Amino acid sequence: MNFPFYIARRYLFSKKSTNVINIISAISVLGVAVATMAMVVALSAFNGFSDFVGGLFTNFDPQLKITPVEGKSAPADDPVLQKVKQLKEVEVAMECVEDQALAIYHDPQSGIDRQAMVIVKGVEQDKFPLLVHNIDTLLLDKTAPFQVRVPNIAIKLCIPGKNLAEILVGNGNISHPIYLFAPKREGQYDIGDEEEAFEMDSAYVSNVFYSQRAEFDSKFILTDIGFAHQLFHRQGEISSLELRLRDDCNFDKTKAKIKEMVGTKYDVKDRYEQQEDTFHIMNIEKFFAYIFLTFILIVACFNIIGSLSMLIIDKRNDVVTLRNLGATDRQITRIFLFEGRLISAIGAVLGILLGLLLCWLQQQFGIVSLGRSEGSFVLDAYPISVHPIDILLIFITVLVVGFLSVWYPVRYFSKRLLK
Repeated sequence: MNFPFYIARRYLFSKKSTNVINIISAISVLGVAVATMAMVVALSAFNGFSDFVGGLFTNFDPQLKITPVEGKSAPADDPVLQKVKQLKEVEVAMECVEDQALAIYHDPQSGIDRQAMVIVKGVEQDKFPLLVHNIDTLLLDKTAPFQVRVPNIAIKLCIPGKNLAEILVGNGNISHPIYLFAPKREGQYDIGDEEEAFEMDSAYVSNVFYSQRAEFDSKFILTDIGFAHQLFHRQGEISSLELRLRDDCNFDKTKAKIKEMVGTKYDVKDRYEQQEDTFHIMNIEKFFAYIFLTFILIVACFNIIGSLSMLIIDKRNDVVTLRNLGATDRQITRIFLFEGRLISAIGAVLGILLGLLLCWLQQQFGIVSLGRSEGSFVLDAYPISVHPIDILLIFITVLVVGFLSVWYPVRYFSKRLLK
């Protein structure tokens, strides 16, 4: 066994001549453990929110979304897109037409006359339920089938978001059609002739979707792709190609393969890249939380310095004995360095175990809730998700901070003692 490590271990666990040194050593371990525990719990809470938000995206965003780099649309019969559709790794490939429009709802009986800027998303009605894993979780009316068009009938249907339906109708029933206005792509706008400047169409509401995301629920209207083609005059064009991959394929390799196929003409984005701003902000918040907690850890390490300085003073006679037995100055200095490192390591392990225990209790019992009444929020309790890479990062951080914090003080006090 390493001689300095052996002596340092004996010093750590043996009874000191002054009991206060044992107390300060215990406080040092406890301080590092509490700071480590706080890092585990805080980073796991950020992971929990990130995973929860990512789970919400599966309700609406596709696994992969291919959009043109230039312009709003691309030819639906583009050979590159056709090759992507035929890949064996692709389970569902759905064409979409998406653009902005003005939605107006008028009910003469109740006197409602409201309007809102919306995003009309035309989808292939037979593929959309396959693209979304749990379509029933989106629709408020579980008994009504997902359909945005009735074959052989002139009535056109649409599915607005829950918040958008409340904006246009309030709490009443949607018994009249929603009128949609889109600027014409060709010709010159004439302020005196609005009918010639806009394309107008109407659709009855067949259902309402609720994705629990305000940017979708308050802006989007789902329609059949044929309806969107006619409204926006984009026959033969698509805004995006949305993909769902087979469960048994390698997602990263397939994504890289598709990006190589489409080249620089199209963008290929996964769910996280489609919501890059949201996840970027969450990662920044997590990073700053990690930095602040690291500063708290540094403050906690000052207890280690105090403990070591008192131990060095207490062991003056032992140092003389060790030198007489042949121990070098470097070995004596390393004894106290190992003492500080042991305190850091024990505090790190103890803090990680306590942090994991608290995370498990929160996951199982939801000790810390988000609201006083159940159902007030989307989540009733703070979500927790423990990532092994974060635990490893915390352990390394505690060891590095602990080792660096004792290096200079130990060398300084040791030199004075050895003189």
